[in-house]
Amino acid sequence: MAEKLFSPEDRKKIIEAIRNAEKQTSGEIQVHIENHTSDDVMDRAAEVFEKLGMHKTADRNAVLFYLAVEDHRFAVLGDCGINRVVPSDFWANIKDKMVAAFKRKAFTEGLILGIQECGETLRTHFPYNDKGDINELPDEISFG
Repeated sequence: MAEKLFSPEDRKKIIEAIRNAEKQTSGEIQVHIENHTSDDVMDRAAEVFEKLGMHKTADRNAVLFYLAVEDHRFAVLGDCGINRVVPSDFWANIKDKMVAAFKRKAFTEGLILGIQECGETLRTHFPYNDKGDINELPDEISFG
């Protein structure tokens, strides 16, 4: 189910949104999708965040979009470098925009909206540096 939520074309659009966002910032964005979690969604997202090595970025500025498809639950989790500089309602605002799209069954659009919003904010706090900025994490969608 998780791998069938997004068509190959939708996956390309999501990956392109990640790449476009990361062209503006040194921040890193990843998407992880799985069918189900029996854990609290934030706890599971934190576990995946660590498993993917997202806490190892130089500026601690990685963001994970985690979706548990069958449970209709998702989380957006940012590392401590981001949490130090964004407003306290930053993640809730992103989730609200995504939920509005998800309720219309516009899953690709909702995910892309969240990615774009993250990219714009990360650009302010973690601008892209064309001299030495490397892609620290893969842009591909991972599946659990």
